[in-house]
Amino acid sequence: MEESALTASVSGVVEQVNKLISVKPIKTRYNGEIGDVVVGRITEVQQKRWKVDTNSRLDSVLLLSSVNLPGGELRKRSAEDEQMMRNYLQEGDLISAEVQKIFDEGSLSLYTRSLRYGKLANPLVVLSSSTAEDGEIEVRISLSQGVLVKVFPSLVKRRKNHFYDLPCGANVILGNNGFIWISSTNTVEGEEGSGGFAQNLEEPIARPEREVIARLRNCILALASCKMMLHDSSIQYAYEESQKYTISELLLPEPLLDVAILTQHRLHQMEDD
Repeated sequence: MEESALTASVSGVVEQVNKLISVKPIKTRYNGEIGDVVVGRITEVQQKRWKVDTNSRLDSVLLLSSVNLPGGELRKRSAEDEQMMRNYLQEGDLISAEVQKIFDEGSLSLYTRSLRYGKLANPLVVLSSSTAEDGEIEVRISLSQGVLVKVFPSLVKRRKNHFYDLPCGANVILGNNGFIWISSTNTVEGEEGSGGFAQNLEEPIARPEREVIARLRNCILALASCKMMLHDSSIQYAYEESQKYTISELLLPEPLLDVAILTQHRLHQMEDD
């Protein structure tokens, strides 16, 4: 403590509870809390459970008893359900879920028993091609109607709601674990009676909607690169301030910084009002 000022040993986000002041490091793995909304990818199918990558130190667990069965049936899981697990979720599937419990070793137990949670994207399809100079090249294509953005978990502001339908025409799921899912508002992730695990991949997304998703993705990365907190207001403001640039220009350092500064100015104005 120097001259009545506190100096932190790490750079990060300041959190204050009464007289307790702590600094949460920006570059850190996700430390889950019960009730957190997370976006994760299935890494392994095991007996009566799935392993899920949620950007934490250990893989999270999604039990078969913690998911909605197709048709929304409420019954005890049978051996037949266990055999059909890969029909529900398989390796590479992207899901949204909620943290139900934290085990003693630090891994998380997830559940998707609400219809707002469920499958977001199909596995990545890896296409291999060969060239004379570089050998084999992998091209990864995700059969989905959205984009996954990864940021530091500390940059996602904790709020009661992490599902947003933005005025610009896109749905955003801000996972507390730093995984952010952006999709079109016209995309229906779960059809009625499907248990939340159905997705219409046949219907193409129009070019204007894809441009909205791409612009939002670049805006989120611009805010994250400037270490700004991510929530619905900051993302919407960044989207509006980015309109004077093309989508590709938002990848350049100067437009990126300009959008972040203008967004921060609007957020300060909102706080003053």
